Amino acid sequence: MLGMSANSVSYNEQSSVESGVDAAQENSSIPASSSGGLFSADYKKNEDLKEMLESSKESLKLEAMKRIVGLIAKGKNASELFPAVVKNVASKNIELKKLVYVYLVRYAEEQQDLALLSISTFQRALKDPNQLIRASALRVLSSIRVPIIVPIMMLSIKEASTDLSPYVRKTAAHAIQKLYSLDPDQKEHLIEVIEKLLKDKSTLVAGSVVMAFEEVCPDRIDLIHKNYRKLCNLLVDVEEWGQVVIIHMLTRYARTQFVSPWREDAVFDENSEKAFYDSEEERRVEQSKPYIMDPDHRLLLRNTKPLLQSRNTAVVMAVSQLYWHLAPTHELSIITKSLVRLLRSHREVQYIVLQNIATMSIQRKGMFEPFMKSFYVRSTDATHIKTLKLEILTNLANEANISTILREFQTYVKSQDKAFAAATIQAIGRCATNISEVTDTCLNGLVLLLSNRDETVVAESVVVIKKLLQTQPSQHSDIIKHMAKLFDNITVSMARASILWLMGEYCEHVPKIAPDVLRKMAKTFTSEEDIVKLQTVNLAAKLYLTNSKQTKLLTQYILNLGKYDQSYDIRDRTRFIRQLIVPNEKSGALSKYARRILMAPKPAPVLQSAFKDRDRFQLGTLSHSLNSQANGYLELSDWPAVAPDQSVRIVEVVKEAGAPVFGKSKPGKSDEKFYSDSEEEEEEEEEGSSSEDSSSSSSEESESESESEENSDDSNKSSSSQSDSEKKKKTLKNKKLQQQKPDILNITYLPTQIIQKALLLIIRTKFFLMHIVLSFSNQFVASCRCSLLCLYVFLVCQFDTISWDVRVSLQASSPVFVPETSRELLHRMTGKGLSAQYRFTRQPCIYGNSMVSLQLTLSNSSDQALENIHISEKSSTGQNIHRFNAIERLEPQASVTVSMGVDFNDSTQAANFQLCTKEDEFSVSIQPAVGELLLPITMSEADFTKEQSKLVGMNESSATITMTPENVSSQSVNRKVVSVANLGVIPSSQENIHRFAGKTVSSGCLVLVSVALKDPDAVITINTENTVMASMLLRQFKTALTNSGP
Repeated sequence: MLGMSANSVSYNEQSSVESGVDAAQENSSIPASSSGGLFSADYKKNEDLKEMLESSKESLKLEAMKRIVGLIAKGKNASELFPAVVKNVASKNIELKKLVYVYLVRYAEEQQDLALLSISTFQRALKDPNQLIRASALRVLSSIRVPIIVPIMMLSIKEASTDLSPYVRKTAAHAIQKLYSLDPDQKEHLIEVIEKLLKDKSTLVAGSVVMAFEEVCPDRIDLIHKNYRKLCNLLVDVEEWGQVVIIHMLTRYARTQFVSPWREDAVFDENSEKAFYDSEEERRVEQSKPYIMDPDHRLLLRNTKPLLQSRNTAVVMAVSQLYWHLAPTHELSIITKSLVRLLRSHREVQYIVLQNIATMSIQRKGMFEPFMKSFYVRSTDATHIKTLKLEILTNLANEANISTILREFQTYVKSQDKAFAAATIQAIGRCATNISEVTDTCLNGLVLLLSNRDETVVAESVVVIKKLLQTQPSQHSDIIKHMAKLFDNITVSMARASILWLMGEYCEHVPKIAPDVLRKMAKTFTSEEDIVKLQTVNLAAKLYLTNSKQTKLLTQYILNLGKYDQSYDIRDRTRFIRQLIVPNEKSGALSKYARRILMAPKPAPVLQSAFKDRDRFQLGTLSHSLNSQANGYLELSDWPAVAPDQSVRIVEVVKEAGAPVFGKSKPGKSDEKFYSDSEEEEEEEEEGSSSEDSSSSSSEESESESESEENSDDSNKSSSSQSDSEKKKKTLKNKKLQQQKPDILNITYLPTQIIQKALLLIIRTKFFLMHIVLSFSNQFVASCRCSLLCLYVFLVCQFDTISWDVRVSLQASSPVFVPETSRELLHRMTGKGLSAQYRFTRQPCIYGNSMVSLQLTLSNSSDQALENIHISEKSSTGQNIHRFNAIERLEPQASVTVSMGVDFNDSTQAANFQLCTKEDEFSVSIQPAVGELLLPITMSEADFTKEQSKLVGMNESSATITMTPENVSSQSVNRKVVSVANLGVIPSSQENIHRFAGKTVSSGCLVLVSVALKDPDAVITINTENTVMASMLLRQFKTALTNSGP
């Protein structure tokens, strides 16, 4: 339940089954007379289902499949219906096909021969326009565990890994694990697919591919290097069970890549990011300085911290174990409250959480000591929960709180739960051992329990007293005498054996009582348990050595009884003792050392926690819960002595030149120039003079570097001629043309049929179309900024009679509503006189197509001028930030307004950076509302309906609300919606339906919103591929439309 699997559990495979069950339960048209026998195993009933499945009516087939899925949900065996069900796998009815696939996923492994007959159907379904059908077909195909179809499965997984739908790519990641378990020889091919999917930017895919990575190749840490920062930044938006898997993987990764933060000379700077920007020489100097936390290490801790507030207990537990294994000691306290909060959950959750707290409390008592009352036992707790709380309270005991804990233990001893009462007595013994100040108090309390009416309590008290007396036996002879008097009334064998051991071990302190106890035991020897008989023999041997006058005959009598006992152990022990203590001719050399052997001083037992050695396992795992290494457990490695090279995690963003604009718009400007030498030369000069421009691509940087090197060579060689410089320019132009060649790679995300049509058109027309292109003016071609192949694709889409599913880029319109309210970025008290406020302008950002435009107002409320106000270059962590130009001087009581751009990557994660003056640096953050991550667009009502029909299924989120009377009007609905999100209003021919459209700023993902008024209710529908954003928008729209007021 808390992610305790041995890193080998596949999840989210049940989603389609649940949808099928829901579909079965929706059927309310079943007659009441037939409902009683719906789930019966009657042969005729199954015959009816077979007839319905073979019917020509789709409605009857759908009805039959709903009933069959209902049978599966009830745990009934429906495998005999497999031949009738598999016939409908090629049905054109989408709902029927979904239910058939749900059934096939369940029984494909059992009916492999029949499932193989439908392989071709599944392969065709992998090309279906509906993403749910494609995913279901792959799921069924991977469930057929026959080695002969491994190549087909491998090919299907590779194709699905490049699918446009993230849901299909997620299913491909699940199928990787199934194929690997079927044929481990495919590991290398599967690793290639995993490497490709790890680069996927969809949060829907991240958790599944990391699960496949953990199953197939957990030791290939090199695959994580380039994706480490991306996974850290996406973590907050990944679905919950994916978060658990990713956190566990990143915990193992961090232990191999970072130095231990537990060193004494560690320095922890929250904003220290020197390693990102320092030169190699500075790094060599830094090696002699004390430890400073790696910025990537800090990034992981910072991005997982918000997940401590998750509603999923497994996520909270995963983050807690990550902090326990990776965080500095002084930061561990932040996980305490979250773990204590989990104790309000179900008892299964409590059990796992308490186990982990018990392990933590041994090493870090101070973490949980302020919350000691949270571990007090309730009467409604189960026994295993009580025992764990008792363990934690014992671990937290110290000189300051021991009196409170002992008072609590006195109540627990009176519990009706005998096992819990016995565990409490053991806890009292541990407290007495660990805290010497209360040893006597605990002993006296345990002696009083010897008169308890409950035999279990008395027996456990005797066992604990025996262990305590071993520490100071000479001072407690009275307690030993008291226990001897109670010997006749104690019937529990372990307690009787403990008393006999005490009598024998310390017989010199009770010389008169010990022989009498032996006399009583001689009478009842034959009826005692084996453990009591063994201790009786030991007592007789020790008394024979110390007081042979009184006990010689008794000892011989007991040894004779033991000689003929039914137990092998008793007979062997008796013979050994006789030869050891009774000298005769056959006695060996050991008889001389009998006293030293039997009366040797024994070390006092150490009473310690049962969780003391569990820290060798990673917290939150099945191995930790069982205290035994489970199959598939991956051990945490030790911290490296020297940190590996951190440059392996740096990802160079290469912007592809001439990428066509189909579907999602790509940020950044194109580098290509068509047929214009003058424009190329101008671009070269600009690159040479502005090589430090942050928006330039890596290809431009390499060109500017090579150009600067050539310029430096030219300056050193004064004798070079003008012809040499011209040759170098031509060479540079040729290099640029070579870099612009691979345009085909930039359109690989287009539908396959479009690429095939375009290439076919190129082959047929050859140079004919080339003349058409050349007939256009150079200015037109240059303004298009598209490659020749992109132009072919454009012409194919325009003039071919086939209608292809290609979504053209949509132009942004002006915002309908711009909020005037500003939010505080920096308070004047925190900023030492400098205050800052920001607001979202909702305009396209002039600094980049993927950036959100913001307006900052900086004010100087101090009585001194502030100089060099700027944003530090060390600020950007996950987001790309375009900084405003530095403000040289801001006079007292003056204000200035500047603009900046931030690429939030379509996420509501805050952008953290440092606002600096000449003397100070202030850490600030901008938290965007989800509605500010959009740009409004314009389209017709027909285009809106067409695009909305493409975004259905998982891409559609809807909710029904009850509107307040003042919000029913069209003006009110429009005002409420556009105030929440930056959307454009789409004209509607229906008065009761309001439509809005926008696109995400970073990825250009289409977002369609419709509000249908049905007095007094309203239905809000959001269609977009970004399901996380859809759920957040839906929640905000519901709040805005149900609340009265502006």
